[in-house]
Amino acid sequence: MRRCLALARRGAGHVSPNPMVGAVLVGADGRLLGAGWHRVFGGPHAEVHAIEQALRHHGEEALHTATLYVNLEPCSHHGKTPPCADLIVARGIPRVVVGMEDPFPLVAGRGLARLRARGVDVVTGVLAADCRRLNEAFVHHVRTGRPLVTLKIAQTLDGRVATRTGDSRWISGRLARRRVHRWRAEVDAVLIGRGTALADDPALTVRHVAGRQPLRIVLDRTGTLPATLRLFTDAHAARTLAVVGPDAAPAYERRLHDSGGALLRLPTAGGHLDLDALLDRLGQDGGRDGGRPLQSLLVEAGPGLASALLARDLVDRLCLFIAPRLLG
Repeated sequence: MRRCLALARRGAGHVSPNPMVGAVLVGADGRLLGAGWHRVFGGPHAEVHAIEQALRHHGEEALHTATLYVNLEPCSHHGKTPPCADLIVARGIPRVVVGMEDPFPLVAGRGLARLRARGVDVVTGVLAADCRRLNEAFVHHVRTGRPLVTLKIAQTLDGRVATRTGDSRWISGRLARRRVHRWRAEVDAVLIGRGTALADDPALTVRHVAGRQPLRIVLDRTGTLPATLRLFTDAHAARTLAVVGPDAAPAYERRLHDSGGALLRLPTAGGHLDLDALLDRLGQDGGRDGGRPLQSLLVEAGPGLASALLARDLVDRLCLFIAPRLLG
């Protein structure tokens, strides 16, 4: 099962809103017959890759005494691909070991029930806590309809998040920045507020590791951020979503749309953008009509937005980097 989890993690950043899944086929003599993982949203599932590999190298006969290990319950419904439970039965695999049940309503135990009804020996709950942690964002989104919110804060020993001039860049060190860039490559979107956009003009790109570029979301209630910011002008402008109030008329709107980016108008509450409405919309379609839901959101905010999210109990995970320095 640990091998399944390691394989599944390779899909991080590529399979959302699907879960990360890895599968391993082992023969009766303990030989590895095949392995695979869900590689891209809409593509073949992990079980399909593992079974196809086993067939190529060992033939169908080897499957008839094999055990399939998979960290998440095999699907039982027709989505973008056929049901994996049916494939397992059709290939005559007699035993399946599953890490956790799939909470998605169209599966939710039906895959396990289908396998057992066809005579497959099914074992569940192996490394269940590890399996749930790996797909924490998926489980959270299924349960709440919202993305899992991770708030990242970098501060000094004396609790400062910026210098007296407002400079907040490079409080943390090289290893911390590399980790944050890894998180960026794995989450669906990165969120900042207006203050951070003005103070740092961040690119919010993935640079220190290999990985795909997440959606970049900036909150700009009044729609008055400069149109020259990198979020609106760089090569990744198509991956920018600006969130404004209902009456805002930002100068960057035309340029953003022409670049493939998007503008989302949200209601306000107490003079601020409605953060609950934002998370609901991101979990529904990523802030774009007909878009994919967002499962995970990394917030790289200043004290204003961070405090607002914490006050409304909208933070699911808090990651605090404390630098060994004093700003006074």
